[in-house]
Amino acid sequence: MSRAGSRVTMADVARRCGVSPMTVSYCYNQPDRVAPETLRRVREAAAELGYRGPDPTARSLRRRHTGAIGVVLGEHLAYAFEDPQARRFLAGVAEVCRERGSGLNLIPTTGKAGDVERVRSASVDGYIVWTTVDDDPVLDVVTGLGKPVAVHGGPAVPGAQVVSIDNRASARELAARVFAGARRPAVLSFPFGRDSRSRLALGPAAEDVAFPVTRERLLGIYDHCREAGVAVDRLPVAVAPRNDRAEAVATADRLFEEHLPDAVLAMSDQLAFAVLDAARQRGLRVPDDVALGGWDDDPEARREGLTTITQSLFDQGRACARIALGDRAAVEPVTWTTTVRTSTR
Repeated sequence: MSRAGSRVTMADVARRCGVSPMTVSYCYNQPDRVAPETLRRVREAAAELGYRGPDPTARSLRRRHTGAIGVVLGEHLAYAFEDPQARRFLAGVAEVCRERGSGLNLIPTTGKAGDVERVRSASVDGYIVWTTVDDDPVLDVVTGLGKPVAVHGGPAVPGAQVVSIDNRASARELAARVFAGARRPAVLSFPFGRDSRSRLALGPAAEDVAFPVTRERLLGIYDHCREAGVAVDRLPVAVAPRNDRAEAVATADRLFEEHLPDAVLAMSDQLAFAVLDAARQRGLRVPDDVALGGWDDDPEARREGLTTITQSLFDQGRACARIALGDRAAVEPVTWTTTVRTSTR
C-alpha cells in the first residue's frame, strides 16, 4: 500500500493484486482484453486503496489526444449565447461534436495580453476561430501547434482552412436589390475593428477595415455603387458597435437624423431589424419610404418580409467542426442565395 497521505498509483494497485501495471491499465482503458476474474480483483483492490483511475490529463498528454475541439470566440463568453449568428453557428459545431463523441471548449478572447496563453494552453485536438481581425496574434498560435484549424469568415492564413460565403459577391448582388430606385442609399455596418466604436462616415476606405467579413461586404457594396454611378465617397456608412438589434437602434436613428436615407443595406438581419425599428419610430414605411436588406435569413426575417442573403451558419459550423476534428475530405463550398421579399422595391 502507498504511504499515508500520498496519491494511490496504478503501481500500488498492481502490487496489491499481484499483476503488472499494464494489466491494471488495460482494466481501465481496454477491459475487454482482461479476464473477468482479473478485472474483478483489480477493481476491488482499487476500491479498497481509493484509486480512482488513470489521470485523464496525463493520459491525454501521452496520447496527444484530448477528445475535444476549441472555438476561439474573439468576444466575451456571453457572446456565444447572446448573438443569434453565433448561436446558430455553435449549434452546428455542437451537432458534429455529439455525432463524434467529442467535447467542446469555448475560448473567449478580447484582444488583451492573456489571449495568446489562454488559447495555447487549451486542451483541444483542433481549433475553430470565429471571424477575427487580420493581425490577431491568436492566428499565429493556433496555426503553429500542428493541429487542424478552421477559420470562420476569415482572415485566410497559412495552416488554416477558411469556411465562408463569398461576402463580396453577395454584397454586390444585395446592394443592387436594396438600392434599386434609391436617391439616398446608405449602409449600416458591422464594427470595423476590435474597438467596436460606433461611427458615421461618408465612403470610408475599405482597406482600413480590420475585420475581413466587414471589409469584403463593404467592397461588394462599393462595386455595385461604381457600376450604378453612385458616388462612393458620398455614401453614408454607419457603424454599429455590436451585432445587436436593441443596441444598434441608436446608430440607425443617427443615420436617419443626419442623412434621411431611402434605402439601407444592413450587414446582418439583426442590424436590419434595428433600422426597421428606427424607421417605424419615425413613421416611415418599408419599402415606400425606405428599402431594406440584410444577411443570414434569420427566422424573424420571413415574418418581417426582409430581403436578405440566405446562408446556413449551422452548416458552416458543422463544416468547421469537421475540419477541427481532422477530416481530410474536402469541405463543400459554402452556398448563399438572395431571398427577395417585400422590404425592397
